This record gives sequence, C-alpha cells and structure tokens, in this order.
Amino acid sequence: MFSERDTQGPIRRKGGIEVVCGSMFSGKTEELIRRMKRAQFAKQRVEIFKPAIDVRYSVEDVVSHDHNVIQSTPVDSSQNILLLASDIDVVGIDEAQFFDMGIVEVCKQLAERGVRVIVAGLDMDFKGIPFGPMPALMAIAEDVYKTHAICVHCGDLAYVSHRLVASEKRVLLGETDSYEPLCRNCYNKAINAENN
Repeated sequence: MFSERDTQGPIRRKGGIEVVCGSMFSGKTEELIRRMKRAQFAKQRVEIFKPAIDVRYSVEDVVSHDHNVIQSTPVDSSQNILLLASDIDVVGIDEAQFFDMGIVEVCKQLAERGVRVIVAGLDMDFKGIPFGPMPALMAIAEDVYKTHAICVHCGDLAYVSHRLVASEKRVLLGETDSYEPLCRNCYNKAINAENN
C-alpha cells in the first residue's frame, strides 16, 4: 500500500497516515504495537514515540493494557519527532491526544517524506468531546481504524471513557481505577445520575 516500483526498478516509498482511535481499554495501543512489530519483522526501520508525560506502565516503553511492550522514545514536544525520525520507514505515535496541535503538521511532513505514520489515541475525552489533535489527524489520514472496548455495564460496544474519580482536569492519567468504558446509553445514565 505504501510503496511502488518505479520504471527504473528500485522501490520508491509512499508515505501515509493511519490513525487507530477509540475509547480506553479498546486495544488502540495493542493495534499500534501489532502494526509496528509487523514492520520490524519486514526489516523496515521503525521508531515509536510517546508523550513524556505518559509514565503509567513505563517511562520509556509503550505498554498496552495487556502488557505487550515495544521500545519507544518519550518526547516533550511534537517537533522533537521530526528531529528524531530521520532515516525511518515507519513512525508510530502512541497517546497522540496528549501532544500539542503541532503533531498534525509533524505527521503530514513525515508522510510527505515517504514515511508510514501510525498514530494511536483517544478520539474523545471523558466528557465525550473530541480530544486535542485527534479530529485533525483523522481528517488528514488515509486510513482511520476505530477500536471498541466493551461497555462494563451492559456489554454493548463502548462509546466513551467514563471517569470514575472527581476531577475536571482534561488530562488525568489513570487505569481501571479511574475510568470505565461505557456505551452511549450507559454513559448518559451515569452522567444523569451524577448530576442529580
């Protein structure tokens, strides 16, 4: 999909952006790791980045909720990715919602350089509002893959990550002690119950 042979014979790379999005506990990072490991197996040069603030499982590695691990480079700013991604075939970016809006232009520039960019992140915050740069990344991507957790109340497909702790901070790192995946109906019931 991302390479073609020109008339002289060598393979010319074509860049592109793939976005994996969904609620918490839906397998976004698992899918990112799977795609990156396939690229490694194909002997492609890969690098994966994550926001430096995400230290839930590891300071350096990207770790899924199922404890699958891939080595990564934590960065403080999206611009650092451009500096560190030279001579790379595939760039992975985890937890993209935590990056500044510059991540959109970074992904675009990488793709235009011929890099396959795979981005994973939450599409919505705990209030059901599109999260940070994710809507813009989905808009410029060639491929958007939405993953779904299962609603812990009724078993339907989850729609949003419902926050279980009292905090209005948009960015609050947490796991099952802080969030639960809920379908739209159960989420609305939970919000109504909290407001009454």
